[in-house]
Amino acid sequence: MNAAVMGSPVSQTQSMSWGRLWRNAQAWAVTVALHGAVVALLVVGWTLQQPPVSAPSVLKTRLITLPAERAIAPAPQPLPVTQQPPVIEAKPEVKPVPVDPQIQARKLEQAALARKRVAEQQQALEARQVEQQQARLREQQADAQRQQALADQARIAADNARRAQEQAAAADVRHYLPISKEAPDYPQRALDKGIEGDCTVEYSVTPQGKVENPKVVGNCHPMFIRPSLLAAATFRYKPRMVDGQAVSVPSVRNTFHYKIQ
Repeated sequence: MNAAVMGSPVSQTQSMSWGRLWRNAQAWAVTVALHGAVVALLVVGWTLQQPPVSAPSVLKTRLITLPAERAIAPAPQPLPVTQQPPVIEAKPEVKPVPVDPQIQARKLEQAALARKRVAEQQQALEARQVEQQQARLREQQADAQRQQALADQARIAADNARRAQEQAAAADVRHYLPISKEAPDYPQRALDKGIEGDCTVEYSVTPQGKVENPKVVGNCHPMFIRPSLLAAATFRYKPRMVDGQAVSVPSVRNTFHYKIQ
């Protein structure tokens, strides 16, 4: 036979009220203890100190403007360095060394000799330069004289050659005789007056051997000019051949002699 024992509602209600009261009593006790502790600390002069606040770090920057072609990142600003005051070392006092007058005089004499030697060397150098310039000038003058002499010799040789050619040409012209000619008519008035004389006619011979552009040269009596030109126009020459070709011969002369027999 089993028996079930159940508590009454009154007993349960009493147990619950006693537990709540016990917890409330504990909470009040803790609160009173804390307040008492705070009051005690205030009485003995204890104060709450706030923890030290660290100073915020400050980063200093500098704005640098760079060209557009090449931009460089700004370098980080170094932290300021505390400079130590310079340490000044005491230098030992240097006493001047006494100078011997004889040594000083000898040094001055040596310096004067050195300056004199330098001046002499400078004068010698300038004299050599002047001598070299004069030598170059004399050489240039000698070259100019040699060139002038060569030019004179060349001119004289050219003149001699030209005169020789002219003489040869004149001799050749003198020997260049016509193959046919007619004697001029003696003017009747000259015969009546008994006038005599010579008349020289100069002309060119064409490649065909004919006379061209006759003219009287030198002294010629006016009565003998016309018959002399007419007679020269009738002359015929053998053509002059040069390298297989007929050429004209200039300055051919012929002298007509007018004499009464």
